[in-house]
Amino acid sequence: MVPLLTIAEASRQIAAKQLSPVELTEACLARIAALDDTLHAFIRVTPERARADAKAAEARAMAGTRLGPLDGIPIGHKDIYATAGIPTTAHSRLLQDYVPEQDATVVRRWSDAGTVLLGKLATHEFAFGGPSFDLPWPPARNPWNPAHFTAGSSSGTGAAVATGMVLGGTGSDTGGSIRGPAALCGLAGIKPTYGLCSRAGVQPLAFTLDHTGPLAWTAEDCALLLGAMTGHDPADPASADRAAPDLLGGLGAGVKGLRIGVVRHFHETDHPVGPGVAAGLAEAERVFAGLGAEIRDVTLPSLHEFQACGWVMLVIEAFAVHEPWLKTRFNDYGELFRDRVALGGILSAADYVQAVRRRRILTQQVAAAMADVDLLLTAPAPTEAPEITAVGKWATLEKPSFTIPFNVTGQPAMSVCSGFGAGGLPVSMQLIGRAFEDALVLRAAHAYEQATTWRARRPALAA
Repeated sequence: MVPLLTIAEASRQIAAKQLSPVELTEACLARIAALDDTLHAFIRVTPERARADAKAAEARAMAGTRLGPLDGIPIGHKDIYATAGIPTTAHSRLLQDYVPEQDATVVRRWSDAGTVLLGKLATHEFAFGGPSFDLPWPPARNPWNPAHFTAGSSSGTGAAVATGMVLGGTGSDTGGSIRGPAALCGLAGIKPTYGLCSRAGVQPLAFTLDHTGPLAWTAEDCALLLGAMTGHDPADPASADRAAPDLLGGLGAGVKGLRIGVVRHFHETDHPVGPGVAAGLAEAERVFAGLGAEIRDVTLPSLHEFQACGWVMLVIEAFAVHEPWLKTRFNDYGELFRDRVALGGILSAADYVQAVRRRRILTQQVAAAMADVDLLLTAPAPTEAPEITAVGKWATLEKPSFTIPFNVTGQPAMSVCSGFGAGGLPVSMQLIGRAFEDALVLRAAHAYEQATTWRARRPALAA
């Protein structure tokens, strides 16, 4: 059996002809066969496609014509990303027979980079309503303890990456759906700057808050994956028309001299976190200070303001996307999705306009607060993963989210494992940068990972 490898490690071995993409793919397929009946990370496995992709990658490696560092790397796509000829269900009864005719832009870009497609990964229904137990497929389970939650909605990607069933995968993030699963599953996951990555061909939830991005085991792997996702796409009206960033060139530059602002009131006052998360954040401050960063406190608007603004926009825009089906096929949705999104139908146009107005003000206030710091630091989740059956229908509204502020502002934000808490479950920190300074966020995350030992620990299931 091929050992668990990062993308960077596997890529170096493939380039040196020490590892066959075919052998690596077969190892991933074996892990899927062994683990997925427990974790339910996949909606659909595509072994024939994976073996064909791997064989082509191996031929390029042997001929010395690799397409780049992702050539031969096994991945999966969240099942809201359109895949030509392969069903794309959004984990919903409404789309269980939908087969797209063309790939989403990001799917095509990863394919052009030589990735090996292992299949389509579980989400929460239409990337919003979960965990649900009344859908055609069960919800994904946490790889550190299958009785616990993965967070969502990129739930299958979180479970699959943590156990090495795939080496990386796509997620989407409208209110935290990359950073949440990365946090609870102990991964690295980045929500890039709004507009940096195309959303064309990806099932929308809320157009002004939706982001596409990667999840992987390390920040370095996220940089490799994100590098192949970026670039202007005229098919996405929100795509930024600017040169793709260099995410790898300065990755190893460290954090010496950087100013990191701790948004302490987010995780100590606005939504106090549990002891495991608090200990991880305190240790992260010490690690960054030891690496030469300057640690400061920063005050932003209350977490509750971001929550109110973001949630009004999210549910109204989601209702607008789904209104025709909600009127004609209401009971075909799962209970959690339909009840949450129905909220958008009782809010007014004035509510939406006021939320959009507040968004502009909040974004300006965050920019002003970051005038003297390079990065922000806070929590992405309040505790370790709860039991999956204990997550209530309105859990996301009961207390304010740590992640939605940066969907509101559109800034790059990333979850990074910062240790382990109760029950051996992972805890994480969130790093946030200025718009289009995604490379700096990845650089700081990489420096932290290199200075700590958390990346050496995988879920027991993976062994």
